[in-house]
Amino acid sequence: MSDGLPIAEAAARLGLTPDTLRYYERDGLLLHPVGRAPSGHRRYGPDDVRWIELVTRLRSTGMTIRDVRRYADLVRDGAGNEDERLELLREHRRKVLAQLAEVQQHLGAIDYKIGVYVDALEGRDAGAA
Repeated sequence: MSDGLPIAEAAARLGLTPDTLRYYERDGLLLHPVGRAPSGHRRYGPDDVRWIELVTRLRSTGMTIRDVRRYADLVRDGAGNEDERLELLREHRRKVLAQLAEVQQHLGAIDYKIGVYVDALEGRDAGAA
């Protein structure tokens, strides 16, 4: 396979390091072995890049390596386990929604405090006029 992106280019496009891509491959997070150029260097095709984008999103939203690996295993196994894949993703979605609600509460507290300072500063400026 001579087409596809070399590891440095794929990593840059994905916002990862080459070491991270090698780790994902070594740890069973990819769907299939990455293609190789005649020189033996890795070449990432469009399907590899799309899958790694999904893996990156799942990791960025807090999915554990164990669960990403489980999801990859299920996809590799092919048809017949869609219920299990769906439940894994739904459970992760529930966790992400809970985290989002918590962050929104924190944001509300920050907004409140900003309002306190804005009111105080506007009151001080009005008193100086």
